[in-house]
Amino acid sequence: MNIAIPVTGEDTVDPRWGKAHNVAVAKVGSQGIAAWDAYEVDWDTLHDQGPHGTHHGRIVRFLKEHDIDAVVINHAGPPMMNTMAKMGLKIAVGAQGSPREAVLQAAKIWEAEASTN
Repeated sequence: MNIAIPVTGEDTVDPRWGKAHNVAVAKVGSQGIAAWDAYEVDWDTLHDQGPHGTHHGRIVRFLKEHDIDAVVINHAGPPMMNTMAKMGLKIAVGAQGSPREAVLQAAKIWEAEASTN
């Protein structure tokens, strides 16, 4: 499972999703985090540039380019939440602290949910 999470560094979840400067993509499997790659997305700078809807398109493009299955975020506005839900992504909100721990915690919850269905 590929999980995206906004980060301010190796040790902190960025509370902003749509205005994150960096986003990490974790490849999570049965053995935990198999890969961790951070990307400078500049969404903080790009957020208000271009016509309405451009920014959501930029985020969607990133999610598709990296084959994202899920996002772990602190929060996002209703339009962005709706967009990600329409994409069929799993979404965990309320993330804070260590990004790696937040990703592993969400993955564990999703795995437990999948095993009960």
